[in-house]
Amino acid sequence: MGNTILEEINEKFSSAPKDITSYSPLALAFIGDAVYELVVRTLVVEDGNVSPKKLQQKATMYEKAVTQSKLADIIQDELTEDEKEIFRRGKNSSPHTKAKNASLQDYLKATGFEAVIGYLYLKGENERMLTLIKSSFDQLKIDSNS
Repeated sequence: MGNTILEEINEKFSSAPKDITSYSPLALAFIGDAVYELVVRTLVVEDGNVSPKKLQQKATMYEKAVTQSKLADIIQDELTEDEKEIFRRGKNSSPHTKAKNASLQDYLKATGFEAVIGYLYLKGENERMLTLIKSSFDQLKIDSNS
């Protein structure tokens, strides 16, 4: 089995692993947002060969703050103590922006969710990260009309 993409990045760019506990929750959410988006886009593309517009519409249903807030609620009982602390730090952060179509509460919970995803990615715990995402997707009901 090959290296994870994180290991490949560190190797190719001669980047030494960092102490991720020193990362701000917003830095964890920043990378978590991108990793989560990659997971969602991968799943959407694998659903079939459709137009980019339809791909984007489907991906957006999973990527919006309101949905991520719901995902955060779903996985709360599954989080380890370390993951709960990362989520709490992300949720209590002071972002300088707000989502267009979400309440501040939903936006902050989404930030906490993304921070957990980023934390797990940077720790190289991809299996754990994907397990949490799958578990939440399995329980999520998406309204395709929203």
